[in-house]
Formats: sequence, C-alpha cells, structure tokens
Amino acid sequence: MELIVALGLIIFKVAFLIAILLLLPLPLTWLERKIAGHMQQRMGPMRVGWHGLLQPMADGIKLLTKEDHIPAEADRFLFKLAPILALVPPFVVFVAIPFGENISVLGANITLYVSNMNVAILFVFAVIGIEVYGVIFGGWAANSKYAVLGSLRTCAQMISYEIPMGFSVIGVVMLAQSMSLLSIVRAQADVWNIVYQPIGFFVFFVAGLAEAQRIPFDLAEAEGDLGAGFHTEYSGIRFAFFMVSEYAIVLLVSVLVVILFFGGWNGILIPLPPLLWFLLKVAFFVYLFIWFRFTFPRYRYDQLMAIGWKVLLPLSIANIIITGIAFF
Repeated sequence: MELIVALGLIIFKVAFLIAILLLLPLPLTWLERKIAGHMQQRMGPMRVGWHGLLQPMADGIKLLTKEDHIPAEADRFLFKLAPILALVPPFVVFVAIPFGENISVLGANITLYVSNMNVAILFVFAVIGIEVYGVIFGGWAANSKYAVLGSLRTCAQMISYEIPMGFSVIGVVMLAQSMSLLSIVRAQADVWNIVYQPIGFFVFFVAGLAEAQRIPFDLAEAEGDLGAGFHTEYSGIRFAFFMVSEYAIVLLVSVLVVILFFGGWNGILIPLPPLLWFLLKVAFFVYLFIWFRFTFPRYRYDQLMAIGWKVLLPLSIANIIITGIAFF
C-alpha cells in the first residue's frame, strides 16, 4: 500500500509540474507585453479582457486552430520531431529541481521535489543540452536558408556558452561539497553563495541568457536579419511548442540562479514562508529576463562568440582558481 501511495504521489507531482509549465506562457506573455508597454510609455494589451488579461488565451486559441503548414521541400519527420525535442528536455529537468524542504499535509510528510539526485547538476546540464537539437533539427528540416542560418548560429552559440556555464557552477559545488541541489541550498543556510561567488553568478546568468536565446543573445531568431530564424517556417501548435520551450528555459535558469547563488528558499531579515521566499526570488529573475529584452541591443555575431570564449570562459576558470585558493 505504501508503494502505491508513493507512486501516486510521484505521478501527481509530475502531472502538476507539467500543467504549470504548459500554462506558464499565458501569464508570462501578458506580463512581458505589459512590462514592455510601460517601459516604452504605452499601455500594452488592453482590448481582450480587463487590461488585456485574456489576450494570452486568445493567442492560444489562434495558435491551436491555425493551419499546421509544412513546406513542400522539408524533411517531414525531422520537421515534426524538432518542436518535441525542444519542448521535452526543459520539462524533464524539473524532475531534479527542489522547491523547498518537506511540508506536512494531513499528517503526511510531502517533499517539494520529485527526486533528490546526488548528481542533480550533471543531470540538469546533460538533459538541457538535448534541447539544442530541437532548434538545429527545426532549422535544418525546414529547408530554408534563413532557418538553416538560425540553427547553425544556435549550434555555435550553445557550444560557446554551455562550457563557461558549466565551469561557473564548479565553485558552488566546491563550497557545498555536493552536486545535489538540495545540499547546495542547505549549505547556504547562513550565507548565500552570491557573497562568495559573484563572478560565478555573473558568468552563469549571462550564459543563461544565451542558453534561453533571449536578447541580447537571440542571434538564432534575429528578426532583423533572419526573419524569425530557426522557426521561420513553423506555424500553429508547433510554433507554440517552441514558445513554451523558451519560457520554460527562462524559468529554469531563474530557478537555478536562485538555488545555486541566492540561497534557494532560505530567507533573510523578513520572516516569510520558505516557499514564498523561493517564488519571490524566481519572480525577480524572470522579471530581469524580461527587463533585459527591452533594454539592451542585440550583439553582432562575432561579439557574441568573443564574449563567450574571451570573457566568460577565462572568468569562469579564474573563479575556480580563486575559490580553491580562498577556501581550500
């Protein structure tokens, strides 16, 4: 009986996570448009519902009912597979993400995570790396020069930025003496890692912007020179999959920044519930992603590569050396 209850609880947690991640674009697209509007001294969405609150639902209905067009010369199998490859890895990664310690519900202890992996960081980087294949296959399968250029840019960009991103968390692992995300948060009960790892945080956050392909690092779908890049030929529900994937990665990077560098659910000064602390921190970094999109200009491609190899990689290696000298 206990095994059945445990399995049922795991299935419920996974289903709840999937539902949250699938519905995530609805509030985030509205929030992004509103923030953009106020930054640019306009109102943003106002027509559908009060202050445009129903605009994301209208967009969702449009995408679900729009014609699913596949170019005549496209590789149909890869064209259909690409959005799934882009969507699934960000969802799978959340299996290893803890959102808090145990809570008691009706006398039963419930963990706020699906799995506490002792190599969670390795799992996260290994799985999220698969997402790039969805972008590459999507651009290649469309048989369009703009889409292919977008996918090639993505390939080079991900290789360039995942290396410093991986190196940037080594200092955190050294301090916590563990790759478990739960252990990393517990190690920050007194002092958050941002105090000891400001360089690691800077490298991780900038690389996370590139990983999410957000401005100023959205070279894979640059509207000015590639139309829409790798998803130029996509429409309807398949385009929606790419959009959901982008927002899922934004949320994932924000969650990882909070867990690795800002104490997770550990609070400071104000006595708030741990889960509320966690959600407030994640919301702040999601806001930063949106804010940066409407603040910074897009880099040229040679600048993008130079930042990854000539700035972030040396900084991440220097951070490892400094951490080793200072703490060991």
